Amino acid sequence: MKRAEVARYWEANAETWTRHVRAGYDIYRDGLNTPAFLDMLPPVRGLRGLDIGCGEGSNTRQLARLGATMHAIDVAPRHARDAETAEPLGVTYIAGDGTDLPFGAGSFDFAAAFMSMMDMADQGRAFCEAARVLRPGGFFQFSILHPCFVPPHRRVLREADGTTRAIEIAGYFDATEGRIDTWWLTNVPQEERDRTEPFRVPRFHRTLSGWVDLILEAGLVIERFREPCVSVELAEAEPVLEDTRVAPVFLHIRAIKPAAPPANRPGSQRDAATPRARSNRSMPKGPRGKSEEWDDISKIEKGFPDFTR
Repeated sequence: MKRAEVARYWEANAETWTRHVRAGYDIYRDGLNTPAFLDMLPPVRGLRGLDIGCGEGSNTRQLARLGATMHAIDVAPRHARDAETAEPLGVTYIAGDGTDLPFGAGSFDFAAAFMSMMDMADQGRAFCEAARVLRPGGFFQFSILHPCFVPPHRRVLREADGTTRAIEIAGYFDATEGRIDTWWLTNVPQEERDRTEPFRVPRFHRTLSGWVDLILEAGLVIERFREPCVSVELAEAEPVLEDTRVAPVFLHIRAIKPAAPPANRPGSQRDAATPRARSNRSMPKGPRGKSEEWDDISKIEKGFPDFTR
């Protein structure tokens, strides 16, 4: 799938997406993912930052409130721009694509990507572009769906009292190069579902080792991993998040652009701005083996969909 086609899907989702997340329906984002991401983030006050795939701009604004001078890019940034007009925080929003950043090399002290890297058709090039625009010693922190525990098929199996018994997963090694998944954010009320179309999102799944390969091949060095889960107290207060105590939904990674190119490492002489040829060598194609009952409700998240049955 070409990036222009991916952009059309997200442009079509933008209006409903903005309304729903600002109404508080994205409980996985607000209750767990963003707070954990910001808790892992190093101090950014006084730094120049870039938010890649900013969406409606909520997380960009949080980075600005932490004292960073922010630029942000997205294929559909109009709602983020409206928020900046209503509450100026000095954020510059640009319409564009994470695989072709319109900035010079070394322009930023750090880059962030909240749940956007997994939605890009050419993730290898996106990592190379992020590395290119970072200054030496800068960092790139991003969050994605956990590739091990949210592969192309995931379902929460619950006990009669609603607590999570297990997480059913399948298709970890299957390539999903733009498969369209249809879903709702979990907390969207039925009356809203009755009058609104669900999100339709291209899915680009790869294995954990595939993600690590792309990071390293972009010339970045992994500094930290985190797999957030809610506390017992929050799980009791927000039962929908209780499944994250059984298996992680999100994976947070921070990588550093070395001050000097790594020496004596195979492939270290490759230009970091030049992406490798796209490959799914870690994800052999094959039948997904999806059950008939799942074929019409296979869902995945950017906000978070309802995986329960």
